Amino acid sequence: MVVATIKCVVVGDGAVGKTCLLISYTTNKFPSEYVPTVFDNYAVTVMIGDEPYTLGLFDTAGQEDYDRLRPLSYPQTDVFLVCFSVTSPASFENVREKWFPEVHHHCPGVPCLIVGTQVDLREDASVKEKLAKQRMQPVRREDGEKMAKDLGAVKYVECSALTQYKLKDVFDEAIVAALEPPTTKEGGRKEGKRKGKGCIIL
Repeated sequence: MVVATIKCVVVGDGAVGKTCLLISYTTNKFPSEYVPTVFDNYAVTVMIGDEPYTLGLFDTAGQEDYDRLRPLSYPQTDVFLVCFSVTSPASFENVREKWFPEVHHHCPGVPCLIVGTQVDLREDASVKEKLAKQRMQPVRREDGEKMAKDLGAVKYVECSALTQYKLKDVFDEAIVAALEPPTTKEGGRKEGKRKGKGCIIL
């Protein structure tokens, strides 16, 4: 039996928790120290209904030094997870300013999810105090949902790699988006896996 493979690429600013997201999801353990991108490409088998699928997970480095290398990971991607930290309004803005334009330039039509990470820190007093000094506040769920709608992402989801809150949901939604890409704004029809493509913002 041939098992279909879904390629899922994770992008976003440096230090927003992309690698921790993947490590926590695949090992059920949260890395205790900051780990720059060291996550090897990883494949997990997931069941959708009665059908097994191989979910291929690809980590990327968000730093500008990697801007030329990063797109080498993009060909044949079925779904993107565009990540930002809810504790970093700058990383949230870069979803609009950098990541969506980059992904759509290289992979037009591939579904994207916008993913808000580190939600366990949204109400953290020290985080709020630090942001308040810069006249900012943590990114709210409704802000993420609005951006997903504005940018035409499949949807907005948020999670915590530390507590694993909604962590599995992120990847479940990514799989669904890859298998059933959304109808485009231009009125394009839905197509099955390997035809239509889309982005998910986490």
